[in-house]
Amino acid sequence: MRPHASDATRRRLGIPLSAALASCVLVSLVLAPSASANLLTPKAGGSPNADQIHSLYTIILYIAAVVFVGVEATLIYSLYRFRAKKVRVAAQIHGNTRLEIGWTVGAALILVILTVVTFVKLPSIINPPNSTAPFLESALTQPSPPNGKRLTICVQGRQFIWRYVYGAACENNPYAPKLPYSFQEMYVPAGVTVVLSITAVDVIHSWWVPSLGGKVDAVPGYTTYTWFQARGPALYHGQCAQLCGRQHAFMTAQVDVMSPSDYQQKLAQLGQDIQKANSQVTTLRAYLTKTGNL
Repeated sequence: MRPHASDATRRRLGIPLSAALASCVLVSLVLAPSASANLLTPKAGGSPNADQIHSLYTIILYIAAVVFVGVEATLIYSLYRFRAKKVRVAAQIHGNTRLEIGWTVGAALILVILTVVTFVKLPSIINPPNSTAPFLESALTQPSPPNGKRLTICVQGRQFIWRYVYGAACENNPYAPKLPYSFQEMYVPAGVTVVLSITAVDVIHSWWVPSLGGKVDAVPGYTTYTWFQARGPALYHGQCAQLCGRQHAFMTAQVDVMSPSDYQQKLAQLGQDIQKANSQVTTLRAYLTKTGNL
């Protein structure tokens, strides 16, 4: 009968195998196209504000990379150049006025550059432009393009789904004018400046479609706003970016961008579907009331 390997032997064999397995998993994740996409920078390409956020982030990243390389190179050089030796006694340097003034001025200059670049980019991130396609409605709520013409969609977060109501009247009473609505998937026309009025009914959520701009919190009792001008046709994917409960991971968001004419047809179809469903519910309620089951 062959003897069993000792615990020490198993541990010696297990460590290299575990390291090899971890390395394989890491390499697989790094080489996966979806994992490496936008690895160091935020997504962009779907809307002008997302492009400006990406541009600002990239500029700051490059400056930070230069500072990092400079600091690390100086540190490595100092460790080698002034390393301890058996014969020589290390020089005791108590101060260097020029060096101290130099790195203080350099750090201040970097902050000034970052501040100037941020304030140059900020208006194009916050202020929406005019639509490049025929506008669909006009409203007065901020933010607003220069000509005031934009499409308003109300975004309502609830555990664990998004509800989209189409039309400026949704900010006051979305039920009285019987506005069309959809869940999870938002429909928008390409080239039209879309302003989102975002709220929540239960806990804090966060609406975020990375390709269309920054994330915006949905807070109960408050209304927050954002905008985008989507390029399409395309389907953009997003996610609730605020931990909102046990089913948070399933609270996805999608934006389906289509031509303005297709968008009008889609809204008409949503209205017909909602009217048909309401009619069926009314008929069922009347039947249940008549039979005493309601």
